[in-house]
Amino acid sequence: MNDPWKSHRSPRPAEPRGGSRPAGPRPPRPPRDPAEGGGAPPRGEELRLYGRNAVLAVFKRRPAALRKLYLSEAMIPKLQPLLKWCVAHRVGYRVVEPGDLDKLAASQHHEGVVADVQREPIPALADWLTILRPGPKLLLWLDGVGNPHNFGAILRSAAHFGVSAILLPEHSPLALSGAAARVAEGGAEAVALVRLPKAAQADELLHDAGFVLAATLVDGGQDLFTTRLPSRLVYVLGAEGEGMDRGLAEACDLRLSIPGSGAVESLNVASATAVLLASWRARVQAG
Repeated sequence: MNDPWKSHRSPRPAEPRGGSRPAGPRPPRPPRDPAEGGGAPPRGEELRLYGRNAVLAVFKRRPAALRKLYLSEAMIPKLQPLLKWCVAHRVGYRVVEPGDLDKLAASQHHEGVVADVQREPIPALADWLTILRPGPKLLLWLDGVGNPHNFGAILRSAAHFGVSAILLPEHSPLALSGAAARVAEGGAEAVALVRLPKAAQADELLHDAGFVLAATLVDGGQDLFTTRLPSRLVYVLGAEGEGMDRGLAEACDLRLSIPGSGAVESLNVASATAVLLASWRARVQAG
């Protein structure tokens, strides 16, 4: 029997393995870097990004955050504006072999470019709400989502549908990673991450700002497609495996489920998020 308090979930996929070095002489290596081979940033306040769209999104929105760039020779013609900016602003870049990029990113999915960038500070909810403009707004409260690939897919959908912020619980370890940013395809730069206080205080702050909270459940909730959705809405999404905290779900103003054929138990959390966001946007645009 399905647990109605479980939210949409999916198993954790295995991280792709790094590529092996081709036979022949060893290619020249980039300068020794503490993050080499592990994919972690050199310092706690930096983030190692990889993937063309992820890196270019940072360059477009906050170029001063760039600290170091590695790229393959094949990417030189495609990244000319970025390279010229690096030269003009004395940001170091290095042309390296694809195998070295595999190690720097700890992934083969780097698309020929890796960058170390300054992490963007995560504001507290109370501070962020003071600068939020009036009008329709959609937020996502992630209650336990931890898989970086699901997080990246959520960020991509959130950027596409105009989500204002993703809310992270007070003690959540969830943070933007290189893997999540790559899957987001630039979406990580378009959606704010905001830190929540304790659940009761967060609930009060959001209600005072005119938001309605909606728990999203596998089943047992109101039909998403027939329920009236407010113009200021927070979708609360539970963990991929354990589902949503029962107390949090009961504290929400709405409890919603996505109806389906029943052929499978549910959508995974990233797919369900896209459906939820599209449904809200269509309703708000229709007036």
